[in-house]
Amino acid sequence: MATDIKETTHAVEAASVMKLLSARPRLLALGEPTHGEDTLLDLRNELFRQLVEQEGYRTVAIESDCMRGLVVDDYVTSGTGTLDEVMEHGFSHGWGTSAANRELVRWMRAYNDGRPAPERLRFAGFDGPLEITGAASPRQALTALHGYLAARVDAGLFPCTAETLDRLLGTDDRWTNTAAMMDPAQSVGKSAEANELRLLADDLVSLLDEQTPHLITATSRDDWDRARLYGRTATGLLRYHSWMADTSPSRMTRLVSLRDRMMADNLRAVAERSPALVHAHNGHLQRDKSTMRMGGLPLEWWSAGALVSAHLGEEYAFLATALGTLRHQGVDTPAPDTVEGLLYALPQDRCVVDAPRLATALGDTRPAPRVSPWFGYAPLDPAHLAGIDGLVFVKDVPQS
Repeated sequence: MATDIKETTHAVEAASVMKLLSARPRLLALGEPTHGEDTLLDLRNELFRQLVEQEGYRTVAIESDCMRGLVVDDYVTSGTGTLDEVMEHGFSHGWGTSAANRELVRWMRAYNDGRPAPERLRFAGFDGPLEITGAASPRQALTALHGYLAARVDAGLFPCTAETLDRLLGTDDRWTNTAAMMDPAQSVGKSAEANELRLLADDLVSLLDEQTPHLITATSRDDWDRARLYGRTATGLLRYHSWMADTSPSRMTRLVSLRDRMMADNLRAVAERSPALVHAHNGHLQRDKSTMRMGGLPLEWWSAGALVSAHLGEEYAFLATALGTLRHQGVDTPAPDTVEGLLYALPQDRCVVDAPRLATALGDTRPAPRVSPWFGYAPLDPAHLAGIDGLVFVKDVPQS
């Protein structure tokens, strides 16, 4: 058995990854089983560099606020701002403090320096402006969309003025009240103003679509793409806030589903532009249904990866990452009857595994699911092997 498993492993390199796939995917998704470990982000950075230099990839997309990501993209493509400013303002979830993320941004800027626009690397955040404790105000996205259209489209075609939007939006703290996550009564998402904003946002997105031939000519495809992002984000946030105000039993399921739907829409837009490496938690990129318990209730929903895979087919590929130890978080040597335990017995410190071949090598042997003593690490579900194109294994993850 050990010999059979060893034959499924390869070096963690772009060339090895591509040999696992039938064709170069538009979106190559690299998952991670835990957040905040620079060892895993350094591996991502090196794989992205190889994909750029050997396979023509031009975009990296990470699990960070899509609106903040525009700050990073402006910096890496044109040098707008400083590296310190970008790391402070261009990331959500605290990712800007990561040394590995800083090195990624620095390298992308250096790579782009002096290159013509079509050859430059691009950065994208593909998460919505959402945190576990709540959601952002739709103001930034909605007013940016209105401003883009107002400068280029006849005023008579507009459903509202900027002043009307400002009045309906009110103060931002109405939208960002963290108490609304656990208490729907604290949310403004189903107020008369929010309902009217949803209709107006829909009309503005429709106007953007209707005027596409003119807008692309009058500005650029990049500016139009950015306006589409504003539209997706505004309508997505308003929909999310509406469900935050909902009191039905399906409230939390809809909220986690909507987040992944926003991620999926952003990833499909990224795929339209250029081949991209996508990096996020395994749970957001897997093809299988995601599950978790929240507030004592079991939740099931389709991840962003499942949604994108359904649309893109073989143009989407998924590499899950599993690890052996994370000792500084209490995750010690895996039991030998788990997938992680079988891989931990191999001599390599890291490898990429042909997941379908591994499943064949295991035959009727059913590895036990690993149980993590720490909530922040999600072990590989052995039942998901069939939906994984490749499995990246990192033997030991030291503290960042």
